[in-house]
Amino acid sequence: MRKAEFVRRRRQLMRMVGKGGIVILPAVPEKTRNSDVLYHYRPDSDFYYLTGFAEPEAVAVLIPGRAQAEYVLFVRDRDPTRETWDGRRAGPDGATRDYGADDAFPISDIDDILPGLMENCSRVYYTMGLHPEFDQRVIGWVNELKAQSRTGIQPPQEFVALDHLLHDMRLFKSRPELDAMRQSARIAVAAHERAMQFTRPGRMEYEVMAELLHEFRRRNADISYHPIVGGGANGCILHYHENADELRDGELLLIDAGCEYELYASDITRTFPVGGRFSPEQRAVYEVVLEAQYAAIAKTLPGNHWNEPHAAAVKVITQGLVKLGLLKGKLPQLIRDGAYRKFYMHRTGHWLGLDVHDVGDYKVGEQWRVLEPGMAMTVEPGLYIPAGMPGVAKRWWNIGIRIEDDVVVTGEGNEVLTAALVKEPDAIERLMQAA
Repeated sequence: MRKAEFVRRRRQLMRMVGKGGIVILPAVPEKTRNSDVLYHYRPDSDFYYLTGFAEPEAVAVLIPGRAQAEYVLFVRDRDPTRETWDGRRAGPDGATRDYGADDAFPISDIDDILPGLMENCSRVYYTMGLHPEFDQRVIGWVNELKAQSRTGIQPPQEFVALDHLLHDMRLFKSRPELDAMRQSARIAVAAHERAMQFTRPGRMEYEVMAELLHEFRRRNADISYHPIVGGGANGCILHYHENADELRDGELLLIDAGCEYELYASDITRTFPVGGRFSPEQRAVYEVVLEAQYAAIAKTLPGNHWNEPHAAAVKVITQGLVKLGLLKGKLPQLIRDGAYRKFYMHRTGHWLGLDVHDVGDYKVGEQWRVLEPGMAMTVEPGLYIPAGMPGVAKRWWNIGIRIEDDVVVTGEGNEVLTAALVKEPDAIERLMQAA
């Protein structure tokens, strides 16, 4: 992502904040995995969105209208010894030279410098509750200024939730963001194709997962979440993570996997037969889910509201369940009663972006949010029929199907970022048999 994109974002946020406001945004701390081993550091999405800076122990500060420097970064100082062990640091000089800060200081000096930046700012834009220890430091700086009010210092009088402004910005993807998401989608499509062609009876779920990871890493991407690779009954577990069982002929395999490219996520689900051919029952259920997904995508349009794709999917799924004999009754009443929920218990999608479950309100007040160009989301209906479900014939047991694509709302309609990955049942069978 070019520096100009981060500059544009900071300027947009500062226009919304206005003079008299100060934005304080800390980077997420490093986390211990076990003993003295840390998790691989992944920067906080809000912090990275504004800075493009991916090191821990950093704080970004924006002071709109400040003559000396509107954008200040506090970062780790250069340390040759620590850099030998842990890798290179930008340091204050790198923060200004490479990351566009107007000024930068060692993070160790923040207690001495930041209170002075807050002087005569009436509003502090900060997200309380995410970093409790840092919350206390911010409150302490404000109280320090209040204690000096008799000297003429004007301390901030108001805290404003930063995430309210920032998350609304993140909801609308710019051209550079969409370019990154398209590349993330391309990589994920290639990984799913590889996994489909690798799958055979007798192979293990974790072997299929390894194929996904190999394709992600060879294209300079990382996982956007732990992949779900669920064969047979495991496909009926929405967040199945063990990926440890053997794949059996006659069963389905559900793969829900996406990657991050330049921290932008993709999120794809495909379901296909382990042996390369759908059974009649599997195909019948699959075609209901596929029709529901097409109906939902057709409603993912500017001017429609967030719930319209879900409502379209619910209608098709309920109709399909009646046709298959899995539900009985009149369609409108079944939908009102939520009868479909024992087979389809989740929503049809979520926002997508820097986070796989990206930020942004789904409702504005009491009303569903209206879809606008630049919004990106998943569309992912499913049906899940675990073994032993009361009143369901055995031939339907352990059929778990979800089909998920990434969709961006455009001025003219929508763009399915993951459209290159096959999902028609005949096309899936052809792809698997060609391997």
